Amino acid sequence: MTPLPFQLLIDALGTGQHKPVVDAAQQFNAADLAEFIERNIENSAGNGLFQKLPMALRAKVLGYINSDDQVTLTQATPLTELAELATEMPSDERADFFNLLDDSRQQLLIKLLGHQDREDLTSLLAFEEGTAGALMNTDYAAFESGISAGSAIDILRATATDKETIYQTYVVDEHHTLIGVVSLRRLIIAPPDTIIDSLIATGLVLAYTDTSQDEVARLITKYDLLALPVLNAENRLLGIITYDDAMDVIEEEATEDIHKGGSVSNLDNGINAASPFSLYRSRIQWLVILVFANIFTGAGIAHFEELIGAHLALLFFMPLLVASAGNAGAQSATLVVRGIATGDVVNRDWLKLFKKELIVASALGLTMAITVWTVGVFRTELAIATIVAITMVAVVLAGGLIGILLPLLLNRLGIDPAAASIPLITTIADVSGVMIYFTIATAILSP
Repeated sequence: MTPLPFQLLIDALGTGQHKPVVDAAQQFNAADLAEFIERNIENSAGNGLFQKLPMALRAKVLGYINSDDQVTLTQATPLTELAELATEMPSDERADFFNLLDDSRQQLLIKLLGHQDREDLTSLLAFEEGTAGALMNTDYAAFESGISAGSAIDILRATATDKETIYQTYVVDEHHTLIGVVSLRRLIIAPPDTIIDSLIATGLVLAYTDTSQDEVARLITKYDLLALPVLNAENRLLGIITYDDAMDVIEEEATEDIHKGGSVSNLDNGINAASPFSLYRSRIQWLVILVFANIFTGAGIAHFEELIGAHLALLFFMPLLVASAGNAGAQSATLVVRGIATGDVVNRDWLKLFKKELIVASALGLTMAITVWTVGVFRTELAIATIVAITMVAVVLAGGLIGILLPLLLNRLGIDPAAASIPLITTIADVSGVMIYFTIATAILSP
């Protein structure tokens, strides 16, 4: 059901006329228009609104729409119109959109772009995905050193509409080497005849074209930057990455980590836009792997079949113990994976974290052991309750240490520590828990 605030758009589309739709659309933010289009992508309302928007607004709205729907909305668009749309887009979004097109449309479209847009697109496409070079925007404001504050403001006034941001303007020399940055505030309050070289801030936080997008997002977040300049190996300014792009990276990386934490492969778009096959493909791999891993749990139980037959009460506590081991492991793994992601934890911290987890997991295990022992003495014989209590300490300790060490080991091997997913940790802890439980039971109950 379409939300009530969008009724104005529905009524305008119902007239079948162009002007009422444009007038109605002007009353909405581009992000809201994108939401309406995505919600109605499977009927004529979504595509109808998109095609009637002015080209500049259409390009802005397209930047808020997920990649699959971008393809759907533009697949029937004539190439000349598509080139006009691409021209209106920011340089970084233009490159992302270009990558969505098939090879034949790419070759035809690039010929229709203006010289400057074509050069920008070609240069951005040359950078590896996931780096600052691929993420940056080339529509930045820059001055050559030596001009006055008044002249700088005049330049901004004439070019601001084409720039990503003017709150920070970069000062370069004749070779386009970055010298520093001038804030809009300092330009405005400075006397018009002030040379901007006296206003620049040096010692900038910056990135290079091969800097990873994770590092870019970390720098922007740490230093509260509006934009981060991107340089090539010769320290020439090539582009900027703004805070909103960093937020997109953070969201993307967090989503990827959450998916991995749940043993789900990365989805190109959200669950709402994903097809049933995409959802199946993203989940089946790990589920099958975990099926085989859980076979070891069954094998462990089968190995102690004789002991279980003689003391059936042991089975009553088994789910509780293996779940406790898995839960303890999941908790510690979550803390470590997040610590690695934020830079709070590095590989050399393993011994410190191991010692700390040894204390914490022991305390947790003892507390849980007292609880389960109290329950056990009322449900079964004292010997079984004691076995369960001892096992509780052991499995919580084992689960916690596995959860601490496995992500650090994967990180040391160059594997994303988020791959130490919660289901994987709990499966390993389950197998360990079963073996520990019945080994302790055998030692105590065997004659």
